[in-house]
Amino acid sequence: MRSFVAILILALYAYVEAQSNPNIVIIFTDDQGYADVGCFGAEGYETPNLDKMASEGMRFTDFYVAQAVCGASRAALLTGCYPNRISMLGAPGPKSKHGINPDEILIPEMLKNKGYSTGMFGKWHLGHHKKSLPIHHGFDEYYGLPYSNDMWPHHPGVRHLPMKERLKKWPHLPLIEGDQIIDDEVTPEEQKSLTTDYTIKAVNFIKKNKDNPFFLYLAHSMPHVPLFVKDKNKGITKKGLYADIIWEIDWSVGEIIKSLKDNGIDENTLVIFTTDNGPWLSYGNHAGSAKPLREGKGTAWEGGVRVPCIMRWPKKIPSEKICSTPAMTIDILPTIAELTGSDLPNHSIDGKSIFPLMKGNPQAKSPHEAYFFYWGANLHAIRKGNWSLHLPHSYRSLKDQPGKDGIPSKYIQKSTGIALFDLKNDIGQKEDLSEIHPNIVERLKNLGEKHIEYVKKNKRNAARY
Repeated sequence: MRSFVAILILALYAYVEAQSNPNIVIIFTDDQGYADVGCFGAEGYETPNLDKMASEGMRFTDFYVAQAVCGASRAALLTGCYPNRISMLGAPGPKSKHGINPDEILIPEMLKNKGYSTGMFGKWHLGHHKKSLPIHHGFDEYYGLPYSNDMWPHHPGVRHLPMKERLKKWPHLPLIEGDQIIDDEVTPEEQKSLTTDYTIKAVNFIKKNKDNPFFLYLAHSMPHVPLFVKDKNKGITKKGLYADIIWEIDWSVGEIIKSLKDNGIDENTLVIFTTDNGPWLSYGNHAGSAKPLREGKGTAWEGGVRVPCIMRWPKKIPSEKICSTPAMTIDILPTIAELTGSDLPNHSIDGKSIFPLMKGNPQAKSPHEAYFFYWGANLHAIRKGNWSLHLPHSYRSLKDQPGKDGIPSKYIQKSTGIALFDLKNDIGQKEDLSEIHPNIVERLKNLGEKHIEYVKKNKRNAARY
């Protein structure tokens, strides 16, 4: 009898704990610019669902990715580590021989130990080899593309060639469910449904798991080029294809929040919306806007690494709040660990919990002394407080006018020397203050040198296949 009572008490405890643990939803878009959301200054189109999400939660104005390129950015989000430390750089494609190391602990793996159901729908980009895929890294369900939707033989750069020649550069794009290819030749027509298909899968996942805690990672392929939108939504904004894409993403956000409400779990769910890096500016009207920030994707300037971020959690995150304290995607894993009582990975990570910022605590400060921005293996920039220091480096910038209708323009290489900016008063990084504040330059340079040494001493390898 006593053993039965003990079992009953343990079962009741487990049930209560499961009911109290929050659901976590991360919506991650691709190449969406800082100014591609209404409440972040979008011009020419509206995002009513995202704007409502911001009014019901918190808008982070100084939120960053660890590196302004697809794969590295996603590695940082899911591991809480700078991608340089775990050797996940660039954007691994169909010919890549590496992927996320199985020894890395990703958010879903951390949450599995707390009884979470885990699902991912969308773009993965941490390796396309079977052992690299999401369901081998903590996800119960996966449906989506293994890498960017332009890594295929219909890319504008090869479209003029015969298919035989195209396939030498880019093989056919596969659609994967679990770890099996269910469509080995995704067509342009099929890409039109990606955003809606991912959303439907995500909504079904929410409904199926409404009675137990879950982690949902919805990683949209859009608005990465080539742009595709469902036929019924093409022209819906009357402001061009890119605006239609953003409308469809905004619709998706609305569907996710509606599903949470319909299933009675809205108040116990944290929803985070952000993107993987700034806009791919060379694509012109098929790219977003980083205004008023400098440059875009592929650079460590603010337009490449600063991204829109909105967080919503009724009764936990105050409504209509703005946080201008710097934060980064590496901080999401440790924040989720704190919220769910999960153990952090037993190896070193770089992120730290930002829950005090999310709660709107006026005394809350950044948990980091500084943030560090690499391009490839090289440290390009450091942010500490309102100061941004750029070390000498080259970077890409548009040569002439941006491209049009899916055809990109060319980049040229520019260079910068040591340059210091006050981001509070100069968000566009136009005025170099390094000669006026040499002491600040020296302090930030020293932090950068220490971080470079830290990365070298604590580097882990990616998996090789």
